[in-house]
Amino acid sequence: MKVPFLDLSRQYLARKGEIDSALARVFARAWFILGEEGEAFEREFAQYLGASHGVGCGSGTEALHLALLACGVEPGDEVITVPNTAVPTISAISFANAVPRMVDIDPVTYTIDVRQVEAAITPRTKVLMPVHLYGQSADLTPLLEIARQYNLRLIEDACQAHGATYGAPRAGTLGDAGCFSFYPSKNLGAYGDGGFVCTNNPEIDQRLRRLRNYGQTKRYYHATKGFNSRLDELQAAVLRAKLVHLDRWNESRRALAKRFDALLQDLPVTLPQQAEWGKHVFHLYVIRTPQRDRLCSFLAERGVQTIIHYPVPVHLQEAYRDLNIPLGALPEAEKAAREIVSLPFYPEMREDEIELLAATLREFYQNQS
Repeated sequence: MKVPFLDLSRQYLARKGEIDSALARVFARAWFILGEEGEAFEREFAQYLGASHGVGCGSGTEALHLALLACGVEPGDEVITVPNTAVPTISAISFANAVPRMVDIDPVTYTIDVRQVEAAITPRTKVLMPVHLYGQSADLTPLLEIARQYNLRLIEDACQAHGATYGAPRAGTLGDAGCFSFYPSKNLGAYGDGGFVCTNNPEIDQRLRRLRNYGQTKRYYHATKGFNSRLDELQAAVLRAKLVHLDRWNESRRALAKRFDALLQDLPVTLPQQAEWGKHVFHLYVIRTPQRDRLCSFLAERGVQTIIHYPVPVHLQEAYRDLNIPLGALPEAEKAAREIVSLPFYPEMREDEIELLAATLREFYQNQS
């Protein structure tokens, strides 16, 4: 038997009628861009998050890019963020012709180490961009205070944190803007690319709407230079069908994480920790071990698929060599990248797959003794 890292067909088959009906609505209407489904989803997801406004766009990367521009980022401005994220976080900063400034991470939550942020601020700093990684929010209260003190914008990269909370509010709603990805594997995933920006600022909302649609204020009237970054009607319809199940799916993820914790607690691995400040929604279940590479090979030989999120911190990627951040400059992120591994984890996992995963991990460590 094999244990896949993720099998999206199981979710589809469980909700096939709802999803097929949603898609059929779009085909019957034959309106595919900036129509009723997209408008409804923008209202519904913004309401779910507790935000005043929401704007659908083409991807999570473009959500971050457009949010930076809507918040006034100009060429040469600096954006403080972390290196242990998917490269698209940094790509968005590059697209805005801004400069990423990296700070290290907290070794327990893997989110930004707020104690290092002030030292990274320069006269060119414009934005703080914490990443809510693996389904857990960064610690936002001190970041919001720093942003207020230094007159900075705060943009939340919530692309892995659909439904996560910071205290009572949902992740993505506390800063000037919050950005989401609907890549198919996300807790709320489309059947293609898609993104979303929420905000409580009506001016940012209006800028986003212009930017995503060629800078238009109305058809063929362009007030600013913009882009083509629109959430299409098919994806919006799918997301509407799935949104009503998101909280239940997230609770299933939390319950599955507790099950994993119980099965793996006596093994010499570091299990994911939930921070005291908010609810983790476990987009990924990431363990940590100095024997990571051998463990991954052992699991693969026995049919258990794993993925590393992410094996090379951004500042050590060849594409970002021009940042001139040397090896050893961000030790916690670099050490984590050598030790982390994401295990198969999704609400539709079968009991026999869970048991085989745990037994295979246990076998590996028994062989090491």
